[in-house]
Amino acid sequence: MEQDFLKHLFQQEFSKMVAVISNRFGLQHIELAEDIVSETFLLATETWQIKGVPANPNAWLYTVARQKTLAYFRRNKIFENKVIPEINANQELQDNPHELNFSQQNIKDSQLQMLFSICNPAIASEAQIGLALRILCGFGIDEIAEAFLSNKETINKRLFRAKEKLRTSQIQLTLPAENEIAERLDNVLHIIYLLFSEGYYSRTQNEILRKELCIEALRLGVMLTEYEKTNLPKTNALIALMCFHSSRFNARKSNEGELILYEDQDEYLWDTELIGKGIYFLDLSARGEELSTYHIQAKIAYHHSIKEDTAEKWEEILQLYNQLLIISYSPAVALNRTFALYKANGAAAALKEGKKLKLENNHFYFLLLGEIYKNIDKSKSKTYFEKSHALAKTPAERQVIQRKIDKLE
Repeated sequence: MEQDFLKHLFQQEFSKMVAVISNRFGLQHIELAEDIVSETFLLATETWQIKGVPANPNAWLYTVARQKTLAYFRRNKIFENKVIPEINANQELQDNPHELNFSQQNIKDSQLQMLFSICNPAIASEAQIGLALRILCGFGIDEIAEAFLSNKETINKRLFRAKEKLRTSQIQLTLPAENEIAERLDNVLHIIYLLFSEGYYSRTQNEILRKELCIEALRLGVMLTEYEKTNLPKTNALIALMCFHSSRFNARKSNEGELILYEDQDEYLWDTELIGKGIYFLDLSARGEELSTYHIQAKIAYHHSIKEDTAEKWEEILQLYNQLLIISYSPAVALNRTFALYKANGAAAALKEGKKLKLENNHFYFLLLGEIYKNIDKSKSKTYFEKSHALAKTPAERQVIQRKIDKLE
């Protein structure tokens, strides 16, 4: 039995099964749900190595998970004494109250409810991302620790505190009321965006993990489009943004593992199918009056999916950054806007704006100044590149900057 097959199945089914069990018996039993699903996969590994993989492995997993869940609750008398009275008090019982419903519709509903529960403002953002990776994406503790450049002990403590918060705050595994969904959706989209960024801008050297983080963020975004109340323009704008960025994933690293900047990427390595999907979701996002930061960022990313380097293209990007600065100022946006100004209007205009930023502790700031001075004053350009190199946080970034210094020399 292939290890990759079991790992893929675990990531695919873990979140579904935990969501369904938690939905049935309450978020206070979320750790128990995780344990039961983990035990189910352990039994699957042992059994399938001897007997072979069954014709329908998903159904096998669901059946065993049902048995283990009900056996636990009955054995501890929790089911009869606590769970059934609580279910009776809060919802209508189905024909068979002992049955766990692993229908596709209930899986989707449970995962959507779990997404909103985990992305509750009562929980710190970093912990929300960790919970999303563990509960909704099926990532192991080792993988989460690597994604955060941390260790297992720290991640376990963070997840434990987050789950305690779910319990002590009595957060329910339900969708918010209709009049609250739009507001709560902002936080959900933000967490998905951060999850995607953990993969796309990750400092981990594990390429498979980085891609999986991006794929899972996209999957969660698409899941929101399957429910009318969350299938809003800003949801589609975020999906478009992630599609455009993901389309260049394979072109961002050389065979030797070196980071390749946008201007040096081979456009034939870009994923045209993902670019097409990005355009599709960008069109959907235009069906509304709200202009979110995701709309603007998606439009910028769309222009970057066209490799041709024209003044018109950079003028469009510049105007979009001007809008983004008004809606949501950040040093990163200001730097990117200055680079767009350089490409659209030339070095003089960019230098005038760039030096106003004075981001002395930001290596991207000196990288930008080095780039602008490249064709004006090579000595100044080298000085700025060297400052950027000294401040860079990762080996990959330092390699890129060193290549720029070498080209000057």
